[in-house]
This record gives sequence, structure tokens and C-alpha cells, in this order.
Amino acid sequence: MDDDTDNHPGADDHAVVLGGGLAGLLAARVLAARFARVTVVERDELPDTGPAFRRGVLQSRHVHVLWARGLDTMEELLPGTTRELLAGGASLLESPRDFLWLSSADWFGQVPGARLLIAGRELIDWTLRREVLRDDRIRIRAGVPADGLLTGPDGRTVTGVRLRGGERLPARFVVDATGRGSRAPAWLAALGLPAPQTTRFDSHLGYSSRYYSLPPDPERRWHGMYVQGRPDIPRGGVLVPLHDGRWLATLIGNGEHAPPTGDAEFLEYTRTLRSPAMYDALRGAEPLSSPTGFRSTSNERRHFERLDRWPPGFAVLGDAACRFNPVYGHGMTVAALAAGALAAAIRGLTPREVAAASRRIQTRTAAVADTAWQIATSEDMRYPGTEGPPADRATKVLQHYMARVIAGANSDPALSRPFFRVLSLSEPPETLLRPATVVRVLSRWRLPSAPPLTAAYPAHHGGPPARG
Repeated sequence: MDDDTDNHPGADDHAVVLGGGLAGLLAARVLAARFARVTVVERDELPDTGPAFRRGVLQSRHVHVLWARGLDTMEELLPGTTRELLAGGASLLESPRDFLWLSSADWFGQVPGARLLIAGRELIDWTLRREVLRDDRIRIRAGVPADGLLTGPDGRTVTGVRLRGGERLPARFVVDATGRGSRAPAWLAALGLPAPQTTRFDSHLGYSSRYYSLPPDPERRWHGMYVQGRPDIPRGGVLVPLHDGRWLATLIGNGEHAPPTGDAEFLEYTRTLRSPAMYDALRGAEPLSSPTGFRSTSNERRHFERLDRWPPGFAVLGDAACRFNPVYGHGMTVAALAAGALAAAIRGLTPREVAAASRRIQTRTAAVADTAWQIATSEDMRYPGTEGPPADRATKVLQHYMARVIAGANSDPALSRPFFRVLSLSEPPETLLRPATVVRVLSRWRLPSAPPLTAAYPAHHGGPPARG
């Protein structure tokens, strides 16, 4: 029989976080301000000697970015983390100034944009875990999957978790941050609650990534590259530096254009992109790994916040509640924002009051995904093969307008600045509808939003000598 926390000494001051990734670690940090003990339960065995791949974060072998808003929020929750990431080899760059970035319209010039952190996911998780565990109130149980929720006598209040093998871990508050594989819907069903409504958009995007060693080039003036695809040419690629001197190349394609995972085919695919820049960068580079594919890229939102009833003592955060097409780079930033919303929602509350406020916590943490969800789904709906609810008239008008915003932002600082403020989640989309911005967009309405041809390289960075 499931037990109430009141029957377990110390359980009232105990919180459990399921999942030891970025969302879970930040949630643990936040909860440690209100609970005497926080236990992070992670199904994977965790590396203890440095950054390393783990099976539960399959997407870690592909390019990851943390936008300015997410980085600032993480720094507020865990001061010093940015310094530690940079000391570990992460790069803090200005986008698009530090990049070769071919947008859906044209090359971005040297216009202002937004800061972002480039780092391997392994380094981010390792650094964050090390910083979080400096708090003696937090500990990690690794290599132990959670099997279900414990409930009190009323059958609906969550009072802890049941671990595989039968061990019970009583707690006043439980957070599910187990990501894409979350079993929260099934666990809620066991409490007699209906399945949450799920909204899903799938543009059938595929990734393929490979590590490289790039030869030194004193003429290289860029620190990263993004050759963007678009509906008529749904192929792209990203190239970024990592902490250990390697470079990570990620190829991107939709549907039948999904990139290959064969050694020879990987480089050949870069020749089919809208610019030869990525091919030129990799053709003389040394491959350090075989290509690795990733296909689970749909946008999927489980609307837990819409359920009529919600169990006290439980909340779902991060990818377990809402996951995005990773091509927009919003997943980690939204996870940080959810932790920030959790901190705001529980400020000044006792552990019992935190548990009682679970429904409000779920609503507030879910709301931080709204802007990223709007960006990802409206952009994915541009692709003809996307599965999901069809775009309504208002969305189509906004898509047309945004194409013009991007075309103007390529060269106009007055448009690039607000565009990247929105893309980095620092400002709401309505920022781009302010009168001054609309007038600026209209003044550049004749710029082609999807020209059939673009220059091989941007004007501020010519191609390698062999290309002239």
C-alpha cells in the first residue's frame, strides 16, 4: 500500500527530481532553497571523471546552443556557471556577427544580434552537475530508474516515487524532468486522471553529425557556420567548435532529404547545400568519428496544465512537458526558463505549501514554452510535409511577414536587433509588430524573401583562395 509522507520522518522536507539532465539539475537547485534535502534520481550511470556521452541524452552528439536568455537565467540560479563553462572550453559568441550564417533569404552581414553559448552537451551537463552538487542539500541517485509514483491515503496526492526493484522514496514534492521518454501520462492514469491533450507538429527533420579536426587557418575570421535550409531546398548544415579542440558538423534535412550516416556520403551531402562554405571547410579536415543520426525531432506538447484535476505534490518540467524541433536551439533555454518560473512560484513557501501549489506551478512553468513553441511550429508549418494541425489564416499572414523581417534583418541593424531578441527568447514575438519595426519592414518589402540564388560567401568573408 502506498504511504503518506507524514508517516516517514524527514519526508516533509524532502523533494525528489526525476532526471539528471539540465532541466532536472536546475530544478534541484531551485528546490534546495525550500527543502532540506533534494534527491535527483537518474536512470543512467553518470560519468565521474569528466564530460562523457551517456545513453539517456542521445541528442548530445549533435550541435547544442544556449541562447542569451537561457544563459542569463542559469547564471541567476547558479552564479558562476558561465565562468566554469568558459573555463572548460565553451565559446560565448555573438550571433550572427561571429558566424557565417546563410538565412532563408541571404547571408547575414555584420549586424547586431544576440549572445549564445556554444558547447558540447556533455560539457554543459558535467559542469552543471558539478556546480549543483556543491550544495550539500542535493544528492544524486544514479543508475536507478523510477517505476511510479507513491500516493497518500486519498489516492491522489503524490508522496514520493517508487524505484525499480521496489524501493520507496518518500517526498513532499516530486518533479518529473525525465525528458522525451517521460512516463508521466501513464503515472497520472494510475491516479485516475485522463491523458493530457497532446499537440504535435513533425516536419520529419533528420540530423547527422560528425566530429572533425580542422586544420589551422589564419585567414578564418568566423567561429561557427550555419547554412540554413528552407522549404524549396530543405538541406542545411551547422559547424561549431567544441571545448576539446574538435569541431562538430551537423547536417540537417527534411523528409527524403534527411542527411546520410555513411562516411563517404556525409561530405558529399555538404556539396548539395545552398553555399559551398561547409564543404570548403570540411574537405581538408580530418574526420574523428563516424556520422551519427538522430530522427526524433518533432515538436510535441503535453498540455498537463489543461487537466481539470492535478495531483498535489507533483510537477512536470522540460522536454517531459514540451519538446521542440532542435533546429531552433530552444530546448535548453526553455528548460532554464522553466526552472526560473519554478523558483518564482515557490519563493517564500514552506514544503507543504509548495506541494499544495502544484497546479499553479505546472501552469506557470508551462507558460515559459509559449514563445519557443510559436516560433518552432509556425516555421515548421512552412514545410509541405509537416504533420500537424494546419496553419490558420493569421499564421500564414505572420509567416509571410516574418519572411520579410528576416530578409531585412540580413543587413539592417534596426531589424536584426529585435529579430534576434525574439529568436533568443529575450523578447516576445509582439516586439516585431511594434509600429517602428513594421514601418521598417514595409520599407524593405521589395527585398526577395527566398531568392533562387545567393552568393557563395558573404561580402564580409570571401571564400578560400582556391575559389577566389
